[in-house]
Amino acid sequence: MITLERQAALNKEISSSESHPDVISALKKVAVEFGFRHVTLLASPDPDDILLAPLIVETTWPRDYIREFDRRRLMRRCPLASVLIGSALPVSWSADHDHNHNLEFDAQTMELLRRYEIMSSAAMPLHSVDGNRFIMRFDGTRAPLNQPELNELGMIALHAFDVFDRLRRHEPRPTAPALTARELEVVRWTSQGKTSNEIGNILSLSDHTINAYLTNAIRKLDCVNRTQLVAKAIRLKLIA
Repeated sequence: MITLERQAALNKEISSSESHPDVISALKKVAVEFGFRHVTLLASPDPDDILLAPLIVETTWPRDYIREFDRRRLMRRCPLASVLIGSALPVSWSADHDHNHNLEFDAQTMELLRRYEIMSSAAMPLHSVDGNRFIMRFDGTRAPLNQPELNELGMIALHAFDVFDRLRRHEPRPTAPALTARELEVVRWTSQGKTSNEIGNILSLSDHTINAYLTNAIRKLDCVNRTQLVAKAIRLKLIA
């Protein structure tokens, strides 16, 4: 199928989506069409984020891969996020080819990527209507995308995210569960620009405990990252 026909067919299926699972189902077909095995939508990480799992919105990555990635604390060693934050364009890379945008992965990360056959990727920075930053990734073992393929996949991803975000914004929202006093305290310090380490020092708690409180608050308020958590907590008048 030539490029225009493929793009039109995939976009038509995406446009007909009536739910998030419909969009993800269509994106799985997009991944296969472009020779990838996985598709993932995740919130763009903040500098303080150390875990991958809380950032994931939807993914077909194996659960064991995510657990191992977080167990090894590889988030801060992954160079891809910084590349995407500094670009408005899709990025394609491959660890097995001379096409890696100078991304340097350490031995632990490379071993994990190789084991789960995530050796090449195409990733797109995305922005929701309410100002939150996301990343859509396609992963597998194929050769690097050429520029026309990357352009085509980028346009399809942009369309899919637009549909996904529209559905997200129109979903009925359940009443947010109450945050505990400690969770509110951590969110309040976060709103003042404090890092997990700084909050831990203030409250005499470990970074791990602070991040656990933040993760719980993010989940309870149906947010995707700390920035959105603080904004929503202020909007709900949970913090001043």
